[in-house]
Amino acid sequence: MSAPVAFPPPTLVPLDDVVLEVFHAGDPRSGRPIVLCHGWPELAHSWRHQIPALVAAGHHVIVPNQRGFGGSSCPADVAAYGLDALAGDLVGLLDHFGHARATFVGHDWGAMVVWGLALLHPDRVERVANLALPYQERGDVPWIEQLEQLFGPDHYFVHFNRQPGVAEAVLDRNVGRFLGNLFRRDLPPGPPAPGVWPLCLAKADTAPGTPLLGADELAVYEAAFEATGFGPGIHWYRNLDRNWRLLGTVDPVVRQPALMIHGDRDSIPRSPRLSHFVPDVEVVGLDCGHWIQQERPAETTALLLDWLARTAARAAPAA
Repeated sequence: MSAPVAFPPPTLVPLDDVVLEVFHAGDPRSGRPIVLCHGWPELAHSWRHQIPALVAAGHHVIVPNQRGFGGSSCPADVAAYGLDALAGDLVGLLDHFGHARATFVGHDWGAMVVWGLALLHPDRVERVANLALPYQERGDVPWIEQLEQLFGPDHYFVHFNRQPGVAEAVLDRNVGRFLGNLFRRDLPPGPPAPGVWPLCLAKADTAPGTPLLGADELAVYEAAFEATGFGPGIHWYRNLDRNWRLLGTVDPVVRQPALMIHGDRDSIPRSPRLSHFVPDVEVVGLDCGHWIQQERPAETTALLLDWLARTAARAAPAA
């Protein structure tokens, strides 16, 4: 377990309908902006290990708490968390800092947003690097319906959509226990236990594996979710079928240089057709679970820096 890393101070950035809490470092006049996008239930803090090295390499590093998280706005309307809004926030950050394009890096749900951003606003995306979640092929059946057919009503995506309000009520009553049981490493292999796993973790006295976060790091997450609750982040899941419809109107191919980093022990499978939709992609695996940039911070940072250097000449120029 590593020692905490100094983190940039927050800046509040007003956009069209929300205010985002943003942590940025490096020279905003740099022609090498990079935006790091967290997943669920994470925060900008999840990128704390990567920021110093990216700044040292000459990047303007922009790390938002996305809408619904941390000190950013938490709209009440579920539809306010659709991919159009989440991608629009990232475009708004580029406009705020005066960048025409940037490299975008996402983990988990942040990866879903970055893949979608590359499809919805390709002119603003220089390169994409995503962790844990590969490009999700759209298919003919809406995503929640498909997951329900494959895995039944206890799949947490399905439960979040079919039983609104239930999950966040349980998680909000057990913030520290849920986060402490969730952020674990060295999990034993095997299928997931029956039930809706986030709710099971929130109620469990113990969890497998070893703690990923130190007490100070875990306290950052606990304080944030005590303040916002888990509902706003869960609303991201409740837009999946709306996102499915939205993406039906755009070219499904990500044409920018891309890097895909998997945790070899993660339960999320690799995509056998990734190169069909992301033709200019490199795929790498690290010996870790789901929380890749926090479990293997040095290796993740080295992969990013190497890929950024090697693809610089092929990326569209930023401004």
